[in-house]
Amino acid sequence: MISDPRPVGGILSPEANQAAALATATGILTVDLDAIVANWRKLEKTGVPAECAGVVKANAYGCGIPPVARALAAAGCKTFFVATLDEARALRGALPTTTIYVLNGFFQNSGDAYAKINCRPVIGDLNELAEWDVFCRRSGWHGGAAIHIDTGMNRLGLTIAEAQGIIPRISAGDHGITLVMSHLVSAEQLNSPVNARQLATFREIASRFSGVPASLSNSSGIFLGAQFQFDLVRPGAALYGVNPTPEADNPMQPVVELKARIVQIRNVERGETVGYGGTWTARRSTRLAIVSAGYADGYFRAASANDGTRGAEVVVAGKRCPVAGRISMDLTAVDITDLPTNAARRGHMVTLLGDGITVDELAHHFGTIGYEVLTSLGTRYARVYKGGETAGPRADSIAAPS
Repeated sequence: MISDPRPVGGILSPEANQAAALATATGILTVDLDAIVANWRKLEKTGVPAECAGVVKANAYGCGIPPVARALAAAGCKTFFVATLDEARALRGALPTTTIYVLNGFFQNSGDAYAKINCRPVIGDLNELAEWDVFCRRSGWHGGAAIHIDTGMNRLGLTIAEAQGIIPRISAGDHGITLVMSHLVSAEQLNSPVNARQLATFREIASRFSGVPASLSNSSGIFLGAQFQFDLVRPGAALYGVNPTPEADNPMQPVVELKARIVQIRNVERGETVGYGGTWTARRSTRLAIVSAGYADGYFRAASANDGTRGAEVVVAGKRCPVAGRISMDLTAVDITDLPTNAARRGHMVTLLGDGITVDELAHHFGTIGYEVLTSLGTRYARVYKGGETAGPRADSIAAPS
């Protein structure tokens, strides 16, 4: 419940600021922290007895590192993965004691930053390893690091030969390696022969790292079976509602709802065109809702509708309505002709994501994957967090657009 928004002594209350943010927002992005926790618990149960970590890189896939991390930690998540040191700083500010791995590796002269944040690099290059060793010897730091071994991705990671070369270090003890890991190429394809090859390769090399926990599976890898799960699994996209098993129904709960405001209702006559390039022609007298979201907000231009090509759909007044014409930077036209005359008005919100429009459906219209949809959601939306009562004071809070 929002309290009286009038200022007291010239200063608006937090509740009034929240109400003002919602009243003036062109779009509202709602993140369901309870759904994220439910998804993590399902993944944890599927991956038992492996530990279930949480991947919160890319600002928790666009959902916000601090509130997401607090909710997951309250549910029992003890280990987190980010991509960069900046993300590690944001995570450490939310969780002072949790284990943090930084996936993009150890850069030159970054040791002091790792030590200050108390996080662990994921090392995938022998030069990185040498620089890490020098820093640890010079500083006396014993924070630990992961070793990333490439088993087929050809992106980051030591080669198998390079990994074999550091096995004597493991045998000597006091090696500082706290995790050995690799990354699956085609985990979302259940019958891909690449999965079996990578599994065999990783199992063999990981067994040589005696006493060091091993990790291979991302979100989709968890569903490939117990043999892929090792000691720790690393779900990311599935936490946020992306389907980790695209060959089957989505076992995850939806997490994100996105609404945008109607800024104008207008009528166009049959034969008139709509949007840049005039690529969509009205085939009847048409009523349009002009919505305040476009590709600058992460609503991709690829979802446009042209003559003969149907684009994405938007939920207006409880019914799906098609996009009309090209999506522009800040605006999208939606054909609402089939709605009752007063069903949609200026100032009403429409649903771009949610109400049955899944992140994977939107990704299909965008010509991409759910990961990119979530991480592209713009900064102009007000962000609302619901649920997560045990996750700290950010639950049910509103973050104004930046």
